[in-house]
Amino acid sequence: MKETIKRITPAPLWGFARDSYDALRRLPDLGPATFHPWRRESIRHLAALKDIHRGQRCFILGNGPSLRQTDLTKLRGEFTFGLNRIYLLFPELGFPTTYIVSTNDLVIEQCSDEIRALPVPKFLTWRSHRFFRQAKPEAQSSTPELPTFLYTTYTGPKFARNATGRLWEGATVTYVALQLAYHMGFEQVILIGVDHNFITKGEANATITSEGDDPNHFAPNYFGKGFRWQLPDLGTSERAYRMAKAAFTADRREVRDATIGGKLTVFPKVDYLSLFQ
Repeated sequence: MKETIKRITPAPLWGFARDSYDALRRLPDLGPATFHPWRRESIRHLAALKDIHRGQRCFILGNGPSLRQTDLTKLRGEFTFGLNRIYLLFPELGFPTTYIVSTNDLVIEQCSDEIRALPVPKFLTWRSHRFFRQAKPEAQSSTPELPTFLYTTYTGPKFARNATGRLWEGATVTYVALQLAYHMGFEQVILIGVDHNFITKGEANATITSEGDDPNHFAPNYFGKGFRWQLPDLGTSERAYRMAKAAFTADRREVRDATIGGKLTVFPKVDYLSLFQ
């Protein structure tokens, strides 16, 4: 029925109706995501981060198996965004990423204690604030060890140039990290470990429980036995990546993909080791 209505409705009208419906769905969350004391403090922190890295470069680390083929020691001293459970690599690396970003409800729910303990600036979806209720509101400040809450949503596709407001998730935390990198002013963003390829197949966004070692990420215990996680929506992610590419290009910035053997084709490829010559 939906596809029939979409087919007979003029594209501009369909787009307006879809966006209006998406906006209505988000209304119940708008108030708390704007006025809650924790979010107000997060907004102030994000405003202070606007363009602090203008003209610099950063690396966004996905969590694909290709990280095992990547000499990550070269990232020491670079600005880096780590995603979700990238912290499992920290003991091996000997240093953490500059920032941590996580927006997936299942990851944060099952790993909230580990994420909370990380001694680096953390950017988490506002939905996850329920896992931090034991912390007093006055303790939620711009202190790096505490989370900065992002108002991220599943609906309303857009690329946000200012991260103090709403961020569309684009079906991947990598897209949220790209918006944060833009907000902070990075001129060049380099992706690594964004394999854009999953061995485990199934319906996009379906929640499953891992039955053994994880073949889709850099460590077998990343989503190990018993871990609940969602299957990827690669089509929506590609749509989001194209929006990110357009935004960076329009501002004469760039996103390049240095993932070894990655399947993503949206961004220009670059040889990883050549970036350090």
